[in-house]
Amino acid sequence: MMMQNLRIDSKKYCTLYIMNVDLSNGKLLAADPSIIGDFSFARAVILLADHNDEGSVGFILNKPMEHDLSTFVPEITETFDVFEGGPVDQDQLYYIHNRSDLIPNAKVISNNLAWGGDFNVIKSKINSGELSPTDIKFFLGYSGWSCDQLKEEVKLKTWVILDEDNTKEITTSNDASYWKSKMTSLGGNYLLWANSPSHPNLN
Repeated sequence: MMMQNLRIDSKKYCTLYIMNVDLSNGKLLAADPSIIGDFSFARAVILLADHNDEGSVGFILNKPMEHDLSTFVPEITETFDVFEGGPVDQDQLYYIHNRSDLIPNAKVISNNLAWGGDFNVIKSKINSGELSPTDIKFFLGYSGWSCDQLKEEVKLKTWVILDEDNTKEITTSNDASYWKSKMTSLGGNYLLWANSPSHPNLN
């Protein structure tokens, strides 16, 4: 399993700022509570890793898988969780991290966050103890949007755009409580949803 370089192809030009929809690398997208029954995106919090004039790439931060990294990369001896990054390319391994000083060829997201980079170096640094789970987060698959698709979804209130400066929280958030904390911070009707069951129709 290898890290795959992503290239979003589009013949159509995308504007990056439409009708006050402010999307940029490093933003968080919290799924609106109205998304129910979508296994990938219900109660998801997504880090927007790359937003440009060809489309958008993000990773779901709060949906851990049952298997850890050693299941997919046996030569790694330490325990690292793997998360469901999204419904696209789910047989490929991706990663975000805050150690671009250690990992060459990484792509800057914002602040101290980056994604990708030399996976052979990553394996070596993990096994030597220089990279810990607070430094790097692994995903199978990613979430992708074509030209202007994500902005349209935001305008339809499918996603709530959040600013996030706590890079440690991004790399260590690991379950549904992360979405709940974001809804709680928004307040108002979102606070009511934060304390509701995942499947209200079952009650």
